[in-house]
Amino acid sequence: MIAYIIRRLLLMIPTLFGIMLLNFIVLQFLPGGPVEQVIAQLTGTAVEATSRVAGSGGAEISREQQAATQGAAATVTSKYRGAQGLDPELIKDLEQQFGLDKPAHERFFLLIWNYLQFDFGESFFRDRAVISLVIEKMPVSISLGIWTTLLTYLICIPLGIAKAVRDGTRFDIWSSTAIIVGYAIPGFLFAVLLIVLFAGGSFWDIFPLRGLTSEGWDDMSWPAKIADYFWHMALPITAMAIGGFATLTMLTKNSFLDEINKHYVVTARAKGLSERRVLYGHVFRNAMLIVVAGFPSAFIGVLFTGSLLIEVIFSLDGLGLLGFEAALNRDYPVVLGTLYVFTLMGLILNLIGDLMYMVIDPRIDFESREV
Repeated sequence: MIAYIIRRLLLMIPTLFGIMLLNFIVLQFLPGGPVEQVIAQLTGTAVEATSRVAGSGGAEISREQQAATQGAAATVTSKYRGAQGLDPELIKDLEQQFGLDKPAHERFFLLIWNYLQFDFGESFFRDRAVISLVIEKMPVSISLGIWTTLLTYLICIPLGIAKAVRDGTRFDIWSSTAIIVGYAIPGFLFAVLLIVLFAGGSFWDIFPLRGLTSEGWDDMSWPAKIADYFWHMALPITAMAIGGFATLTMLTKNSFLDEINKHYVVTARAKGLSERRVLYGHVFRNAMLIVVAGFPSAFIGVLFTGSLLIEVIFSLDGLGLLGFEAALNRDYPVVLGTLYVFTLMGLILNLIGDLMYMVIDPRIDFESREV
């Protein structure tokens, strides 16, 4: 198993390099880089990153304003959009400030060398180290990821087992219908529905609408802190978990159905074991191998892909919102730094997921595997 782990760790190096290279190349061809963002701020045409989502009034720019910035002062040409009329020395200073005065290949290898030392640089527009931003936003996203995944597993595994045992009954049919309907509802739409119903939208004002904790949280007792924390997390976690019920429930059901009629199960029943002992003592280990071992992958998926709109809707300042704003603002250090951290965590958690197969079923032998 040690040799397998070493091979997997070595394979992470070219994987990380390839992902960083591909994204670095894509960023070079995206319009509206950091220099153009600063130019837009100087000329008064900048737009907030979330204004298109939130619908704020600053998203629209008048034709007169555009004409003023692109008008008569076009005597100086520039490769940057909107830079006509600006001092060329200012443009050079901006390029030097953002490190764009060097060739692309030199910038890339310098970036890789710094990342190997976990030096992700500083944000272009926040004047803070990228690693400190990631650490600051991580608790929100980890909270959403962990509790959403745990809630999904705690509900879906017993439900899937119950559906497998009662396959074809009314319970199976009606629960499948409810699960599929819930799966069809987008998470952000369900979040809006929860706000309308339970967060003072039109009906009951039971749960808070914003933030991870209440004001004065530091002064609360420990039981009150825990209760306040889960009070704030109830609606976001519910909105994120609703979409994951269908996949995991049906996977659990089908895994149990594949095992429940095998010879070893028939033998266990013939020897007089109770149905509970047969299901949880014999079938569970084999049927749950795929389900339980996929926990790390499920967590990383929820953590990095499912939280953006939920964070925006519930005003939770996490990694999803950070990455979204960085991408729109062309904050390259934050984009590439968070990408590097996310990719590394994803690769490590995938390795942990593979190793969990052996923990659940010691009969699996990694020494015989080539990769």
